[in-house]
Amino acid sequence: MAARRSPGNEDRRTAADEAELAARLQRLGERLDAVAKRPPPSEPASGSPRADPAGFARAMRLSGEFIGGIVVGAFVGWLIDWLTGVPPWEMIVFLLLGFVAGVFNVLRSVGQMNQPGAGDVK
Repeated sequence: MAARRSPGNEDRRTAADEAELAARLQRLGERLDAVAKRPPPSEPASGSPRADPAGFARAMRLSGEFIGGIVVGAFVGWLIDWLTGVPPWEMIVFLLLGFVAGVFNVLRSVGQMNQPGAGDVK
């Protein structure tokens, strides 16, 4: 059987819950005041990528070079397939070559391929 609750018991429980809630709200207010009184964080260093439009422009250029290599390779392969009438082999081959060319374009733009010894296999 379920225990019966008397109105007086609920009033005590509600009062205790309200007192606990009031204490928690006071602690929260104190913590918020402490956080609000902290000094704002210092400005990031000038080399921070936070507000650097040059970094965004560089990323757009690199992705354009990569995607451009793939699109040109796929188009050349499709054109050869269309002229010879033997699809899809040339398109597959030139798509892969376009991918490789795109990777090389990105590496060249970043400067990895211009360094001495970058292409050496050890």
